[in-house]
Amino acid sequence: MPGEFAIYTALWASFGLGHSLLAEHRVRAWMIRRVGRGERLVYNLIASLHLLLVLSAGAWLLGGLPALPVPWPLRAVMLAAVLAGLLVLAAAGRSYDLGRFSGLAQWRGAVRDTPWDAPEPLVTAGMNRRVRHPLYLGLLLVLWGLAFTPLSLATALCASAYIAIGIRAEERKLRARYGDAYVAYCARVPALLPRPWRS
Repeated sequence: MPGEFAIYTALWASFGLGHSLLAEHRVRAWMIRRVGRGERLVYNLIASLHLLLVLSAGAWLLGGLPALPVPWPLRAVMLAAVLAGLLVLAAAGRSYDLGRFSGLAQWRGAVRDTPWDAPEPLVTAGMNRRVRHPLYLGLLLVLWGLAFTPLSLATALCASAYIAIGIRAEERKLRARYGDAYVAYCARVPALLPRPWRS
């Protein structure tokens, strides 16, 4: 079993490296030259296919193992975390242009009044008033809420490591893109854990 966990972890590392490579400026510029307005859509399709392959391999490696002995009070808390995570994801999704986020709007040429490859404006409304990365928060709640099998626990651990590294890389890019506005945003809004006592 340790060998299967090691292979699954290595596959997650391949996803993280591949995702980072696709987001690298020179690779994105190469993709834009090849597919133009479809760059964001192709990027998301490649990343989604890679993730699907990783998860499928994980199901093959670890899917047959028995569930972990999680006592029912903890399981109830975990299921509440799943529900909370889904609510956070739904609320966070309302703050984004999902067509642009997915790349479909750029591909169809549906983005008006701005160049198709222009950066998106900094979003600080909605769930982004509470945390800087609400999509990651919702995803973490769902993943850890479902972590009652060896496969789902390994997935939660690997995804959490990927998200922690991804947040650092993403925030470097956001600081470079938005400058002082993003620095001020970071000073008043936490990354992942909301501060309910602050307005």
